[in-house]
Order: sequence, then C-alpha cells, then structure tokens
Amino acid sequence: MESITSHIGVVVVAGGSGSRMGGNLPKQFMLLDGQPILARTINNFAEALPGAEIVVVLPADYIDFWQDYARRFDVAEYRTTAGGAERFHSVANGIAALSDACDLIAVQDGVRPLATHEAIRRIARTAEREGSAIPVVQPVDSFRIVTAEGASHPVERATLRIVQTPQFFRAELLRKTDERLAALYARRSGRPQEEFAQRMAENNGNGRWLAPEEAVAAGLADKVVEAAEQPASSLARNIARGWERLLANIGLRPGPALPADRNVLHFDGEVQALRSRSAVAADEARRQAAPTSTQPREDPSCGDTVRSANERAYAEDARRMRN
Repeated sequence: MESITSHIGVVVVAGGSGSRMGGNLPKQFMLLDGQPILARTINNFAEALPGAEIVVVLPADYIDFWQDYARRFDVAEYRTTAGGAERFHSVANGIAALSDACDLIAVQDGVRPLATHEAIRRIARTAEREGSAIPVVQPVDSFRIVTAEGASHPVERATLRIVQTPQFFRAELLRKTDERLAALYARRSGRPQEEFAQRMAENNGNGRWLAPEEAVAAGLADKVVEAAEQPASSLARNIARGWERLLANIGLRPGPALPADRNVLHFDGEVQALRSRSAVAADEARRQAAPTSTQPREDPSCGDTVRSANERAYAEDARRMRN
C-alpha cells in the first residue's frame, strides 16, 4: 500500500455555536459515548495520522472553557487558535497556526468524528499524488435550479455530489492563494501584480480581498449591482399573468387560459372563498400571488446565457487555477 510521506497538518474547525441543535453547549462539546465530540475528532486524526500537527479552531470566548474541559478526558496533543467572523477566516487562522514544515494540510469539521482511519489515509494519499482530494457522497434528494426570473428546471442529481470532510490540500495551494490571485488579477487587468498583492494584504481579515469598486476600477468586473437592481421584469410579468388567471377564475375578468406549467399558488377552495368575499380580499390575494414557471431539462433554452467578456475571462481563470 502506498505510504504517506508528507508532514501533515490538520485544521479542526470547531467554531459553531450549536444554535440549530439547541442545548446549553455548542455541539462540539457535547458528549458522545462519554467523550466530547471534539475530543473524539482530535483523537481520530491523531490515530489515523501519527505525527500530524493538529490545530483546533475555536470561538475566542470558548478557548479557555475548552482547555479546562478537555483536561478531564484523554485527548491527543493539539494546539488551539481563535476563529474568525466566517468559516473562511477560521480556516485561514488554523492554517496560519500550523508550522511551515507541513506540506499537506487537512481541513476537518470538529463535529464529524466518525471517519474511518483508512478513509482519512486514502484521502491523504490521493492529495499527496494529485494536489488535493475531498470526499463526496451522491445525493438522494431531488433538486431544482430557480432563476432570478422565477423559472425553474430540474437538475440531474447523478451529476451532483455532497462535499464532506476531511479535505486535503498540498500546503502551497492554500498558502499561496493570495499570490496566485494577485498574478491572475494582474494578467487580467494589465496592472502590476504588486498593486493587487498590496490591496489584498490591506483587505485581508475584512471578509474580502478586493472591494467591489476596486474590482471595477481594475477592469475585473463590469459593474457593482445592488440587490435592488436585480432584474425582476420576468417575475413581474409572471405575477401579472397569475393575477389575470385568478380574476378569470373568480369571474371578475375574462381571459385566456395560461399554459399548464404555470404554478399559480391558488387552489379551488381558495377560489371559491374569494368569490364570496370582497374586492379588498381579492386585492390582498393578488399581492400574495407568487407564480413561477418551469421548464424541462431537455429544453435547450434552459440556462442559455450571453456572457460578458469578464464572465468568459473568469471561466478561463477558473480553468487555469485548477491546473
């Protein structure tokens, strides 16, 4: 069996508050068969990857609590660092806390302690060979894509995968992200790479690399679009057509039947109720109507877009970044 020769660093991200799960403690501190979930995750990686550096990223307010709590259990060696405002920042802080000796880095959710040792090692070996590797599972649910105009079409779930952890990467791919992006921006805009490197360094930690206005000024984006500027003309037309159909159904206005694929959210019982109520109630129903249109996946017009020069360039940039 292929052996792992890299010095591995593991970033265990445990920055969640546990609000969705409920309880008095974030779920990473809850007990699983007598041990905190986070402790089981740490021990699992220490056993699967002997000698790996392990950094646990926690909310700053919980670091002292965890260090005191963990002393009551048998937990493998690890270091802690504070997380950031978003997961991206927490991962970046964890990577920064690893030593420069690490040439393969794993990112792992602190509340997923049950990966098998063989799966962890297999993903690590693949990343060593290919540059990166992530585990995925095939979904069993049904999916639809909804456009900004309110139309939707089905997605073939056989083409989708749900990303899991651990995710392994060669260290240079993670540590040189800013440098590679600065080079990419410089190539796109014709401006000096050092200029972008400086801007990205100034913005780092603020939730962005370049401000939207900076991206436009550099020629990297076409314009800054606020939420209020998003196109809604097609959706407005759909709502108007749904209202026409509703009025026709309750006998207030004749009108042609709309295509069967219009999903106007009014049912027979609601129509009967509206017929016996006032025009005010009908007006309220109009305001709440939310029709949508659907198109089959086989329809070649689904998803057809006219891409700007910037959009085409970003697609090419993404291809280059993968290589």
